[in-house]
Amino acid sequence: MIPNKIVTIFIGAFLSLGTIYLALLSWNAAKEHNYIGISPKQAHSISITGEGRITGVPDVAKIQLGYSIEKSTVAEAQKDNAGKMNGIIDKLKKDFKIDPKDIQTANYYISPQYNWNNGKQTLRSYLVSQNLNVKVKQMDKVSAIIEAAGAIGLNQVGNLTFETDNPEQLKQAARAKALAQAKEKAEALSRIVGVKLGKIISFSESSSDNQPPPLYALDKSAVGVGGAAPAVEAGSNEIIIIATVEYEIL
Repeated sequence: MIPNKIVTIFIGAFLSLGTIYLALLSWNAAKEHNYIGISPKQAHSISITGEGRITGVPDVAKIQLGYSIEKSTVAEAQKDNAGKMNGIIDKLKKDFKIDPKDIQTANYYISPQYNWNNGKQTLRSYLVSQNLNVKVKQMDKVSAIIEAAGAIGLNQVGNLTFETDNPEQLKQAARAKALAQAKEKAEALSRIVGVKLGKIISFSESSSDNQPPPLYALDKSAVGVGGAAPAVEAGSNEIIIIATVEYEIL
């Protein structure tokens, strides 16, 4: 049997160790508390914007060609519409050498048309309409395609736009100019305020494509009747990149 004196010593030692352990826990908690909410040291920095502009000549034209017709029956309207649209598709492929992948049906729909008389609805006819989106890579063919659409009898020709087939090359050139301007401005400002530029901390950009509306005009004969070829001016496209660069200040 263990003497009471030894038991008392053992219990005292155990309590002492427990007190030390709790004290250590409290100290660690207090130490951690000192760091809560304290953010890492922030480097001093400056943000500068630069602008880069590049003008490119469009090398692709996009145009929508279509035909709408009303007939007393759906079959008649479809036959008339198919004749016109198949005719322009065939001409685009054979005469203008347009790649089939650059000819896309934009829409095709059939809709009944009604007359209203004294509040009563009477079926008048059926409307069949179809449109094609055509991508033309030979700019000198645009005018002739519009003329051909009129000669075939299409009555919907529009949405003519001019684009650059590979705009990323222009954007890259504009981006380089924007970054160079931002760096030049940052270096000038650092000399004025007497600081040194460090590494780039962040970078962001926005871009825009200033594309003027396409201009084309027909002679006295209107599209759909088969008139003279229109004069088409593609103009130019301007790519603008705005770069925001944040530099560390040493």
